[in-house]
Amino acid sequence: MKKLIISIITISFVYGQNPAFQQFSTLFADIVEDVNQSVVTITAKKTYATNKDIRDFYRLWGRDIPDSYQGKSLGSGVIVDADNGYVITNHHVVFDNGKPVDEIIIELMDKRMFDAEIIGLDEGTDLAILQIEADNLKSVKMGDSDKVRVGEWVLAIGSPFSANLSHTVTAGIVSAVGRDNVMTQGGDKYQDFIQTDAAINPGNSGGALLNMAGELIGINAAIISGSRSSAGVGFAIPSNIVKKVKDDLVVKGYVVRSFLGIYMQDINEDIYEAMELESMRGTIIGEVVPDSPADKAGLEESDIIIGFEDQKINNGSELKNLVSNSIPGSKIKLKILRSGKNEDIYVVLEEKSVDGLSSVGDTYRDKKFGLTVANISDALIKKFDIPSKSSSWSDGSDLKGVVVTEISSGGVAEQAGFELGDLINRVGQKKISNINEFINEIEQYEEDKKILVLVKRGRASRFLTLRR
Repeated sequence: MKKLIISIITISFVYGQNPAFQQFSTLFADIVEDVNQSVVTITAKKTYATNKDIRDFYRLWGRDIPDSYQGKSLGSGVIVDADNGYVITNHHVVFDNGKPVDEIIIELMDKRMFDAEIIGLDEGTDLAILQIEADNLKSVKMGDSDKVRVGEWVLAIGSPFSANLSHTVTAGIVSAVGRDNVMTQGGDKYQDFIQTDAAINPGNSGGALLNMAGELIGINAAIISGSRSSAGVGFAIPSNIVKKVKDDLVVKGYVVRSFLGIYMQDINEDIYEAMELESMRGTIIGEVVPDSPADKAGLEESDIIIGFEDQKINNGSELKNLVSNSIPGSKIKLKILRSGKNEDIYVVLEEKSVDGLSSVGDTYRDKKFGLTVANISDALIKKFDIPSKSSSWSDGSDLKGVVVTEISSGGVAEQAGFELGDLINRVGQKKISNINEFINEIEQYEEDKKILVLVKRGRASRFLTLRR
């Protein structure tokens, strides 16, 4: 009897709300009809060389295999400027193993297909802008991602798994905003993701995340799942970041960013207890780069940055995003905690270099090798326990070379056996003391040549090879 009553109540509620459900369903359908033409399917093609050792092995047994083979990958994109044919997608859709793919084909909703040209790439935000020459394009309406609220409904459109499943639509809500540390591999990342439970799968990368006004509020970029299929945890790059990156890449060819010039880390429980802090909010300065904006403003090691202008800082990622999005040359107020007291420090930000040297001036990332190195510092010596020639703890006075600080997963350096904390002190026959010498030496080698590199790891030294 109880089950019957519950069933009657449930049915009555559903049918009683039927007009509302119909209106909701019609809204979804209207949005999809309006936006579908702005979403595209991207096929990226690249030629890969067959491993020489494998070729030689098979040929030894009388079997011949080709010197190369062609691989394909699938992604999605969104038309953001119909007049100029600009399409936004993810950097990882059109960039593979340190290089752009060989061919990019864009398929529209009406099945027309076009070759696309890369206009600009920004690995830091995982965004790329492409261009096609086509008539009768329709661009998406851009929304304001700063106004996105947790709990609001969103739609995702893309091409999961196969081009045959193009323009697949899924619905969900905004699960969270401001997510960081989602992409942990690679170099300098700027992460401020919108999290959604709308189903996102491989192939959805670069597709659209839409609000209920049919506006683009994000570019779908990543999922967290043990099976590579949707587990209700997807991430999108906010549209306001997309706007800035797109405008900078089109006008300047690179993304304009400011830098502060500090090494920082989030407040953990040990720091919280040791410094007797009132909260774990903020980010603590581990090192100030000489002659940087932070140094000129008087910031010091162990200062805790808790505010940027009028915004509270919860962690280092928030500070990094706010700094990078500020206009170079602007004077900003940082609220810091120094020796238990609140202080305001004014910093004039400077533009971040884009010539391969990072903002702090003493690190370098080689995308070809998937390797980031830094000039020797006391902080790195302590971090990686790098011993000197005379003792296990050193002030670095007898150490020369560059320290490996980041290695891209699956990259050339990782495959060659490099490890974090390796001290590189010789490239080929040339001893090196700093980043400039490292860059000068590796640039002497032609494409596909092996470079002999001497690294110090702990108290032992060994030779490793990098293929140019």
